[in-house]
Amino acid sequence: MSGNDAVVEGAIRAGLDCYFGYPITPQNEIIAGMAARLPPLGRVFLQSESELAAISMVHGAAAAGKRAMTTSSSPGVSLMQEGISYLAGSRLPAVIVNIQRGGPGLGNIAPAQGDYFQATRGGGNGDYRTIVLAPDSAQEMLDFTFEAFDLADQYRSPVLVLSDGRLGQMMEPVELRDPPARKRVEKPWALTGAKGRDAFFICSLRLPVPELAEHNRVLQKVYREIERREPRAEAYRTDDALLVFTAYGASARLCREAVDLLRDEGLKAGLLRPITLWPFPHKKLLASLKKAKTLVVTELSYGQMLDDVRLAVAERVPIEFLGYAGGEAPSIKELVALGRKLLKKSRRKNASKGKRR
Repeated sequence: MSGNDAVVEGAIRAGLDCYFGYPITPQNEIIAGMAARLPPLGRVFLQSESELAAISMVHGAAAAGKRAMTTSSSPGVSLMQEGISYLAGSRLPAVIVNIQRGGPGLGNIAPAQGDYFQATRGGGNGDYRTIVLAPDSAQEMLDFTFEAFDLADQYRSPVLVLSDGRLGQMMEPVELRDPPARKRVEKPWALTGAKGRDAFFICSLRLPVPELAEHNRVLQKVYREIERREPRAEAYRTDDALLVFTAYGASARLCREAVDLLRDEGLKAGLLRPITLWPFPHKKLLASLKKAKTLVVTELSYGQMLDDVRLAVAERVPIEFLGYAGGEAPSIKELVALGRKLLKKSRRKNASKGKRR
């Protein structure tokens, strides 16, 4: 199935109650799939009049304790930022899937990764964070969408699945595994009616300074817990790698192929793929650089993930950067040529050092 269809499958298997969305390319297969699948299951599908309406409907359904989600693409998610900030401020679990396209502005409908800052830095107003999962296959688009609902409930926070048009549109085999047995998180805070109990409400407006300050301290405590427990990454052939690529999503697929081709030439390359973009897997990245002489950061944007890599590495190894935007992407041939050049350069440098000794 396509990556977009896999999102639909993952959400339904996770127990999605309500979907609200507005059409935008290249994620319209998700809306079409939800429209076809949810009503026969007795669940809610509603095509909203705008992205602003969609995220507000998610807010309302989440406040009622339902599993709610929306999906969009880059400019549409930009319109949702105020609503995502409201969700975070209200401590409401929800899932947002972004199938990125080229930007800035309306840009084009080609795959890109230019929304990294927006996703990992909150995007809206205030001091808040969202867990960001970055799939690199249709299988992971299903699995991560499924898991996003559990993470959202566990931490009472919006969770973002950050994909792109290439992964959304491409088709590949997906294993429809039986969902793991699990118990839904109880939601005693949900607005289910006040009959038999005192009334309470959910909001993100807290006018007294001490009240809002304390609320922010609670949020920060949750975020520190997420940073401690949830960083994830895939290390591929990094144990003896002298050159390590770092990339996520569709870019990581290209780098993995380049690593295999370089290994076929006897050149020791590896890949560290961040799976959570926030919290960023700083320690896992450092662990992959035990023998590395060079780190190559590749992304379909001009240095957004690069900032997090620099914070993690702190000049321990030289960093080379390869960035594209507007729907362009490096070829595998280009990645192999760069890796070969850097590894041979490193080999010559080490040889000259040995002679001087």
